[in-house]
Amino acid sequence: MISTKGRYALRLMIDIAEHSPDGPVRLKDAAQRQDISLQYAQILARTLVAEGYLEGSSGKGGGYHLLRDPKDCCVMDILECMEGSMSAVACIACPKNTCERQEFCKTLPMWKQFDEITKTFFSHITLEDLIERD
Repeated sequence: MISTKGRYALRLMIDIAEHSPDGPVRLKDAAQRQDISLQYAQILARTLVAEGYLEGSSGKGGGYHLLRDPKDCCVMDILECMEGSMSAVACIACPKNTCERQEFCKTLPMWKQFDEITKTFFSHITLEDLIERD
């Protein structure tokens, strides 16, 4: 399940992308438009800055803007930076599966397929795609 952290980060990124042609977007304004508390938006923004999605400036005329073009911001990458692994089960969340049952697990192929479907789905949607949807 995708938490509010991932969902709100996407909403915040969309808002900043839509409003940044007018200059840097004040986090207070974006949070208000998206019905996100300012404190929570600050937490999200710190992560998005650390991950290279946003840049912030302070002072008069300050705010946030995207560091990447919306067409280069894949939903999967944003979700993973906020949520960590998007895998449904722990045994496939790590590059090396260390589960002692993997050799005879009847459900592992299903989880792998579900993981691939999820990653493919979210990897083919960009911020630009979300902005352009009505």
